[in-house]
Amino acid sequence: MSESAQAVVVNIPDEVVTQSRVRYFELPLGAGTMALITLDNGKDHTRPSTFGPAGLASLNTALDEIAARTDIAAVGITGKPFIFAVGADLSAMSIVNDPRIIAAFGKLGHDVMRRFGEFSVPTFAFVNGAAMGGGMELALHCNYRTVSADAAALSLPEVFLGLIPGWGGAWLLPNLVGPKNALEVIINNSMSQNKQMKPKQAVELGVMDVMFAPADFLEQSILWAAKILTGLVNIDRAPVDRDTWDAVVDAARTQVDARVHGATRAPYLALDLVAAAKTSTRSEGFDAEDVALTDLVMSDPLRASLYSFDLVQKRAKRPAGAPDKTLARPVKKVGIVGAGLMASQLALLFARQLKVPVVMTDLDQERVDKGVGYAHAELDKMLGKGRLSQDKCNRLKALITGTTDKADFSDADFVIEAVFEELAVKKTVFAQLEEVVRPDCILATNTSSLSVTDMAADLEYPERVVGFHFFNPVALMPLLEIARAERTDDASLATAFAVGKGLKKSCVLVADRPAFVVNRLLNRFLGEIIACVDEGASFADADAAVHAMGLPMEPFVLVQMVGPAVAQHVAQTLNGHFPDRFHASEKMGQLVAAGLPGVWLWDQAGNKTVDPRVAEIFGDSPSTMTPDQIRDRALTAVAQEAQIMLDEGVVAQAQDLDLCMILGAGWPFWLGGITPYLDREGYSNPRFLQQGVASVPA
Repeated sequence: MSESAQAVVVNIPDEVVTQSRVRYFELPLGAGTMALITLDNGKDHTRPSTFGPAGLASLNTALDEIAARTDIAAVGITGKPFIFAVGADLSAMSIVNDPRIIAAFGKLGHDVMRRFGEFSVPTFAFVNGAAMGGGMELALHCNYRTVSADAAALSLPEVFLGLIPGWGGAWLLPNLVGPKNALEVIINNSMSQNKQMKPKQAVELGVMDVMFAPADFLEQSILWAAKILTGLVNIDRAPVDRDTWDAVVDAARTQVDARVHGATRAPYLALDLVAAAKTSTRSEGFDAEDVALTDLVMSDPLRASLYSFDLVQKRAKRPAGAPDKTLARPVKKVGIVGAGLMASQLALLFARQLKVPVVMTDLDQERVDKGVGYAHAELDKMLGKGRLSQDKCNRLKALITGTTDKADFSDADFVIEAVFEELAVKKTVFAQLEEVVRPDCILATNTSSLSVTDMAADLEYPERVVGFHFFNPVALMPLLEIARAERTDDASLATAFAVGKGLKKSCVLVADRPAFVVNRLLNRFLGEIIACVDEGASFADADAAVHAMGLPMEPFVLVQMVGPAVAQHVAQTLNGHFPDRFHASEKMGQLVAAGLPGVWLWDQAGNKTVDPRVAEIFGDSPSTMTPDQIRDRALTAVAQEAQIMLDEGVVAQAQDLDLCMILGAGWPFWLGGITPYLDREGYSNPRFLQQGVASVPA
């Protein structure tokens, strides 16, 4: 190991070391002796194997041992159960402040992993489970790759984290599968909320050579390797089209501009690396990755990304303020009041994840049938895509039923309402439910802005009422805001958290305050932007105001997606609570009254123009407000609101505000949610991350 590599080992403490253990055996078909390396950090699958400096050193030592032998026909590498490897140890990176150490760490990864691509005998990656980042890059260095059909996570997520594939991926992948497929993985998937490849997709893209069933994956992979070595199987990889390489990268650059408008450098540097990979040598490509990694690693966006990563990986799994989980009661049957789109999504989620009977109810049989039909149709789609077996599809369908009689909830353990967002309606629903359900049945509300305490006020057992706020689309958005009303008891709250965990959602405890966290912060932000338009700013400038932040959606595009009526209802609700801070636009009210779907009209090319009917409502009084000025007003407002929410104890700490915006609003990792960005941009004192404010009130 070089002196610089040794320095890295010395300077990163407390590494959970992934050991590389080697065993030797004779391959079938007389193909010779294989050296098989197994990566294992000594933890179960809840702590995936990662590579810190000591882990890379262990892998290097294993390769030295193998290289010293003269009887080896092939080298294989695989992982512990369910995990191949998930890349660099980011927790270690987050505590290192010396760019020279990071540069040495990057070079060490290149030096060790490239040995698999330059070994004297063929090398095989047997990807038996999750392979992300450096784990995927390790597989790419090998000459051949197999993948298990149940591998849960396959990706190069670096751009999502504000990095670039820094251990060979930006050079190896485009030279293996061409720039179009490579950018699908490096840019498109990564920037689409870290979308993962399915094993079948990885094979179709050419990232993996062949897929085997999990039951005998390693045995089949070893046999396949023997067939490769003996010539019984040949891998016919499609030649890479270098004539269209530049055009593909240019098109991707245009798409990146449209998505982030230069707000983060990582995707642009990744595009530069892929562009250069057309003509650069392996060594030149790897050196360029080292330079780009060092360039990014000390930047504010990367530090914010590492903070976000830590929130999602750690804080989201240990919700602040959640009661003792042993207090939770079992949930063996779920009721859902309502059969609209949101209720139907909830029914599908509860059945798929909890695998318990789910009964939907509504005012008439037609609505019930429509809701149940939607859930069943979604299951049929999953069956058609091969995501469910016929047997599992049938069993899940049998779990989702409908009724017009709430008495069918008499034996339910958990009932959630998803009806019209009107307090009187929800109070009536809860009163009707209390007549038929057991006293210990949890009554949950999916309200996004109303008081849970007010809903429970007239009930005989208000202590079993909780807020249980999902985000749309339910299947994709990971956040669940769990609101504790004034009289909610610990057992009911613990049960709600247990259900949320069973649904595979990241739960955050919030106080029963108007709009909880995400909708409150978003509406303060959007309300200020809409106020600027009311004052004469153009819609184009208002949407452009967020470009410097790289948000996933422009303000008026977001309003159009959620529906102006819904957005206006929440704005009016918050204006009623806090009229001095939350703007409720009269002109937006006129837009809703006119039945218009939003501000923008799109042509077939994707270009947008203001709907003339909207322009007539808002009038033509152009102001001199620039996008920067609009953004300044919006961020000043949201910084004030964030501090007020912390002072009110809406959440335990500022980290929970950030976690909610990342998981509930899809705000980029490189912002750090919201509070680090506000600090960096000077909209608050550098206090949010250090501030341990009062716990959420009981």
